[in-house]
Amino acid sequence: MMSARVGVAPTLKRATFSSKYARTVILRSAIARRGIQTESLPPSASQAILNQQRLKRPSSPHFTIYQPQLTWLSSIANRTTGGALSALLYGFSLAYLFAPGTFDSTHIVEFIAGLPEYVKYLGKFVLAAPFAFHSLNGLRHLAWDMGKGMPFHRFVLFLLRD
Repeated sequence: MMSARVGVAPTLKRATFSSKYARTVILRSAIARRGIQTESLPPSASQAILNQQRLKRPSSPHFTIYQPQLTWLSSIANRTTGGALSALLYGFSLAYLFAPGTFDSTHIVEFIAGLPEYVKYLGKFVLAAPFAFHSLNGLRHLAWDMGKGMPFHRFVLFLLRD
């Protein structure tokens, strides 16, 4: 019993060893054709078509199905502290730029000297804690990027120890 070779590979093999005319005929017969119907639309219809296509896309489940993990919680906290510290720096810089007589160092020192002690300590903690967390977390990410560091279960034990 003879077996027939079916598919694109035998057809392409025949096409490589054939003459130029036979090659084009063989390749055209091997490529499947399907009818494509086009429709001329005005440029304004492109936005409506795009909106219809976006409605048919599935939405990503993200937070609703995944269990919170320590790594992405610390990543969110790192981004939050970085954004807050940046906003504080840019806010103070713009305030100093637009009102240099109000936000110069002598006025700031006088204002802070007039505050009660607990407010000073609370203010130091509120500024130092995010800065320390963000700096140390940045060093941790640099170590992880270099392939250094401890395995994940040791990282969790390190964070949970007393």
